[in-house]
Amino acid sequence: MRRTPKQERGRQRVERILLAAAEVFSEVGYEAATTHGIAERAGTAVGSLYQFFPDKRALFKALEQRHIERVHIAWAQLDALPLEKLGFEGFMQQLLATYAGIFADATSRVVFVLFYTSRQIFQSIDEGFTADAVRFTAKLLTRRNPRLVAEEAHLLAEVCVHAGNALVLRALQSDEDHGTRLFAQIPELLGAYLRPHVGEACGADQVMKVMKCPRCGSERLSRNGHRHDRQRLLCKDCSRQFLLPVGQSA
Repeated sequence: MRRTPKQERGRQRVERILLAAAEVFSEVGYEAATTHGIAERAGTAVGSLYQFFPDKRALFKALEQRHIERVHIAWAQLDALPLEKLGFEGFMQQLLATYAGIFADATSRVVFVLFYTSRQIFQSIDEGFTADAVRFTAKLLTRRNPRLVAEEAHLLAEVCVHAGNALVLRALQSDEDHGTRLFAQIPELLGAYLRPHVGEACGADQVMKVMKCPRCGSERLSRNGHRHDRQRLLCKDCSRQFLLPVGQSA
């Protein structure tokens, strides 16, 4: 950006220009788009556009930066949630809702599609961004099942990210109705793939599923160290501590 607007009126104008740029890039592609066409869509003079952006390359770079910021905010929000305490369906629904929120934004939609169709125009996003997505997904999977070794978590994450990206791309390139139906299939596909590795039968979920507190009957249990080489459990409802029965795995 050539300069940052200091007044609210200028900030609103920049918002209109960037939204118009996302719409025009989406409709006609980057090569066919012009600053005059973007200014007209934004309802402003092209001279006003040039006050903030010297050319369409600068406009597209600003859209890239906005997409990066949106994704990082979404990752931070996911990272702050107690995903390991959610049921598997809740875990998958939370992931879907988060990424659906990202792609509800016109900027993220056009940047995502153009990354796979016009890679040469990108200045800020490269394959490293996808690698970051894989690492972040592996982190979430490991939180769901701490028993996953690093290599396995990374492989699971790599499959999920690349398969998910392929389906998102197809959904965004389809008409709205078909795209919505395609997007809804992503958690179904990835859920079936991930359930054996991070579903209720894995990690701490297994303890909570098969064990109940002997005092209050609660299934809300957590590991609480070991005693005499046996797993000790803590009831989150009544605070009773007890040992896992001999021969039962946690």
